[in-house]
Amino acid sequence: MVSEQKQQLVLMLTKKVKEYPIVGVVNMQTLPAQQLQVMRTTLRKKGVEIIMMRKRLILKALQDSHKENIAKLAETVKGMPALILTKDNPFSLYATLQKNKSEAPAKAGQTAPRDIIVKAGSTNFAPGPIISELAAVGIKTKVDAGKLAILADVTVAKEGATISSKLAETLKRLDIKPMEIGLDLVAVWENGLIFNAKQLHIDEAEFARQIMDAARWAVNLAVEAAYPAADVVELLVQKAFRDAKAVGVESAFMTEETRDAILAKSEAEAASVQKEAGL
Repeated sequence: MVSEQKQQLVLMLTKKVKEYPIVGVVNMQTLPAQQLQVMRTTLRKKGVEIIMMRKRLILKALQDSHKENIAKLAETVKGMPALILTKDNPFSLYATLQKNKSEAPAKAGQTAPRDIIVKAGSTNFAPGPIISELAAVGIKTKVDAGKLAILADVTVAKEGATISSKLAETLKRLDIKPMEIGLDLVAVWENGLIFNAKQLHIDEAEFARQIMDAARWAVNLAVEAAYPAADVVELLVQKAFRDAKAVGVESAFMTEETRDAILAKSEAEAASVQKEAGL
């Protein structure tokens, strides 16, 4: 029989799930307790609440909230789960969690969070047994100026693969830290839609570049189409002036603006005729 205390916990969590428009699932399986406390304090200042509870109680609270399509979110609950609640948006939540993560070396038995790539280039290793150790995990090397150099980029572990003890030790020696310590966001619910963590990743630098490109293309299109928007009127007038001047010069229509260009053109043509005629 379910204890009254657990019933109260489920009621509390159900109320929270109903209250917040954004409900996320996080997995805290690899998060040290000390860092969790730091994260909770940081997120609380941003209006984000983390509630830890047993998996079956979380599932019960999600079910009792009766939110649209919430069962799909319940399917993502795994590991050592907790719910993360906010009134912001899923993308901001994901970005906040990512910015508060720190790098960590890989340990044997861990799962690669993404493709782990060892880049080509020089190392600080002198030739020796390390050559066979690197080769054992698929890293080819050569001797360059008395040191080992990695010949080409190599993916030593695919996303989702289990990291072996040999690979973990090799990555440590190469000072590669592929793991991330922080709250692992699994999925987020908003208005009946479920977003997994990958869908929430935005390359901010690339996004800004695309916005700038779009703005530039829009201006070019407006100028070419002679669309008199406020932001392009000055450019349209400048283009019209240049086009009109070019027509005036080609037709030898003498004005104050075209006079110098027409005379220069005539002089150049006369010089060309003189040269061809050998005069």
